[in-house]
Amino acid sequence: MKHPVLPFALASLPPVLLLTVGTFEGGLWLWAAALYTSFFAFGLDEALGMASREGAEDSIERAANRLSVVLAVAHLAFIPLGVAAVAGVTDLTTLERVLAFFGFGLFFGQVSNSNAHELIHRSSAGLFGLGKWVYISMLYGHHTTAHRLLHHAHVATPLDPNFPPKGRSFYSYFPRGWVRSFTHGFAVERERAARTGRMNPYIEYVGGALVFLIAAYLIFGLAGVLAYLGLCFYAQSQLAMVDYLQHYGLARRKRADGSYAPQTIHHSWNSPHWFSSHMMVNASRHSDHHGNPGRVYPALRLPDEMPVLPYSLPAMGVIALVPPLWFKLMDKRVDRVLARMEGV
Repeated sequence: MKHPVLPFALASLPPVLLLTVGTFEGGLWLWAAALYTSFFAFGLDEALGMASREGAEDSIERAANRLSVVLAVAHLAFIPLGVAAVAGVTDLTTLERVLAFFGFGLFFGQVSNSNAHELIHRSSAGLFGLGKWVYISMLYGHHTTAHRLLHHAHVATPLDPNFPPKGRSFYSYFPRGWVRSFTHGFAVERERAARTGRMNPYIEYVGGALVFLIAAYLIFGLAGVLAYLGLCFYAQSQLAMVDYLQHYGLARRKRADGSYAPQTIHHSWNSPHWFSSHMMVNASRHSDHHGNPGRVYPALRLPDEMPVLPYSLPAMGVIALVPPLWFKLMDKRVDRVLARMEGV
């Protein structure tokens, strides 16, 4: 019997080799890295079909955490490597630098983000801190607060800065969500710091980001700073896209007293596709994650009644970039899920 964590390793680790060699050798290595998390992922999702809806035993947590640590360490090593490749320090051609941008950016956006999300939900201070610094390295440290204390607390309501109501395009959603996540998260942490006497983590979020930016300048110059900012923006936009895809339109009903109906498995979109689910450490099993945020990723389940996207997360992300097509594909599905919730 295969180890439950092995498929996640086989799907998520190949870009580490491709990008490492591609940074210095260029050519087919970078083509393979850029295509791996895009066209190749989509093709394998279509070819391999759906993953089992059952989850592994929760006892698999130690092995799952080991893979998460490997992916996080690889990500932190990839920050200077990716900046060097995109900035032209490793003597890549212009086309190869473009391929490096997409290769590293897609890895950061799809694998690193998903893995950091897992780590900030672990009870271990070391694992949590590692996930937090992965986010800080992508200049998105405040997501550590916004996700846990705002998104999970207020999901599917206007109180969640990252909730996309039906009819809002991704282009409108992204900047609004970024700013509100930062400011609302800061307000929450300021109040917690005043109450507990602990340091406001925004000092780490902002201070750490400045350290990374200064390091990029000192080591790689202005070209390095621009490459770093570009990679971080691309990674952040993919994280925001996943939030958009997973909650679009599935609003909790507001009661007469102003409160909201309880969160259920119907308030998140899911994707059962095998390859992208394993590559993104089961980020696609979002309903079960919200119901059991401490559950380790191989143990997440996907019962039949959970709302399911028509295509895998990477494919849906491309569709969402064309709002008329997105609305045509999703709005009727949103209406059907909301109607089903009313009947529950």
